[in-house]
Amino acid sequence: MYNKGLFSNWVPKPVQLLIIVLLLIVVMPLGGVYTGNISFMVSGTGKLTEYFMWANYATTIGMGACMPVVLRFKMRYKVRDKVVLLLIILGFLSYVNGSTMEPAIIVASALVIGFFKMMITIELFLPLMAMMGGRGVFYGVFYTFVLTLNQISSYCAVEISILYNWQQFFIIAAIQCFAMALICWIFMHDKYFALKVPLHYIDWLSIMLFVATFMFSAYVFSFGKQQDWLNSNKIINAGIAAFVSFALLAIRQLTLKRPYLSFKIFKRSNVQNGLFLLLCLGMFLGTTSIQNIFSVGVLGYDQLTNAQLNLMMIPGLIVAGIVAVFWFRKEKPLKMFIFSGFSSMLGYTLIMYFSMVLEFNFENWYLPMFLKGFGMGSLFISVWYYTLDKLELEDMLAAIGLVLVWRTFLAVGFFSALFSWFQYQFQIESLGDLAVYLDGMTLTSQNLPTSLKSVQLNAVISANKKLFGYITVAGFGVLLFVLVHHFGEEKFRYPRVIRLVSGKSVIARKRLREKNKLAHELKDASGSAL
Repeated sequence: MYNKGLFSNWVPKPVQLLIIVLLLIVVMPLGGVYTGNISFMVSGTGKLTEYFMWANYATTIGMGACMPVVLRFKMRYKVRDKVVLLLIILGFLSYVNGSTMEPAIIVASALVIGFFKMMITIELFLPLMAMMGGRGVFYGVFYTFVLTLNQISSYCAVEISILYNWQQFFIIAAIQCFAMALICWIFMHDKYFALKVPLHYIDWLSIMLFVATFMFSAYVFSFGKQQDWLNSNKIINAGIAAFVSFALLAIRQLTLKRPYLSFKIFKRSNVQNGLFLLLCLGMFLGTTSIQNIFSVGVLGYDQLTNAQLNLMMIPGLIVAGIVAVFWFRKEKPLKMFIFSGFSSMLGYTLIMYFSMVLEFNFENWYLPMFLKGFGMGSLFISVWYYTLDKLELEDMLAAIGLVLVWRTFLAVGFFSALFSWFQYQFQIESLGDLAVYLDGMTLTSQNLPTSLKSVQLNAVISANKKLFGYITVAGFGVLLFVLVHHFGEEKFRYPRVIRLVSGKSVIARKRLREKNKLAHELKDASGSAL
């Protein structure tokens, strides 16, 4: 007997919705690391920051690796058995991350957490989408909830790390997983979703090649600056390994009867343009590294104050979700919604460009962070919807892993690494320019520390300002692309009806003249015949 729901028949609908929301609250923020407490993990373990950045990327890579096979796992096992076991495993891995001092274990654990996390998440997609009655409305509510939850969890990670230590947040996450496992065991049914599907059709070698491709890429993005990019043999070897792994992955898909990945959808124009827009979104999201340099390195914010900046994005995220629900229910074209998202991101970078001063107050963050929150929320919803629009479920699941990794890891990781490199180069250039004004008269033994600190801060500000300027110029190019792109609508529309003052259209008047002319001809013909 099959049951396509999640819960037993005796569980009331409000209770079912409550448990789904609780599952989302527990599962969605889970990761190998939390961006809020990375600095505390660095100081607690004595390891490089790059290891924990690598672990952060590994969680997304694990989620992408699971997507092509997630439906097969869903139909193979009973819902209750699978969800309970996965929650126990996730709780155990969170405990491991909170008790180990070895970053390699954290990186491997983050990869597995991402893989298993996606299996639970897909169980929640279908009932939520059915309740909300459409993919667009579902994206509007779901992404708003998840992005807001991520900002809150990041802030909580910082606060708990300050009050106790960085391990405590992992322990709390583990306890939450174990508690949810008990709740799911009580309320979920023990029936299959559909006819059991065998797992031996899964090509595990393709999964390993997928993971290898992007884990090597994540190593390059994470350690590139620390190891001086192409001057490091490790970075070069990791880049070559990533390229070879992806080439082997692509070749293997051509030899399989049931390929792990499908590249067929990448021939569609909406997917290609959507990937470009997601790359542009990654450019704007990559500015977080520049923002952190300004807030922590220049303004001197502590970790908790810096985490509060992310909370300022929540009003913008909520407004974006409300607009998205209205937009999709009214079935309005996507162009202006996407345009509004990129305009908000451009407004954020433009404000930050003019705000690179030492006198920047904490209250001045409200507007740029609101714009950043609205832009991120609206673009996550609209561009993702446009990219996967009108795709068959089988093709979409076979390629969505690549799109997910492209959006959340490759685009953001690439621009974060690129901005980090440019920021360092611009900073050196600015120091050289400022050094012209330093000599023995301006630098004395009494004012040397103060003067050097001022020079360093101004060099950082100048580098950040230059970066934000280039991003702003690129942002105007993105807006121009959005304006001229059709987004699935017809490029040209010929007017079928043009109203006149008299209330009749040109076409209607023409047809009336033709009809009268034909009537006169018939009348003349009948008269001649008589």
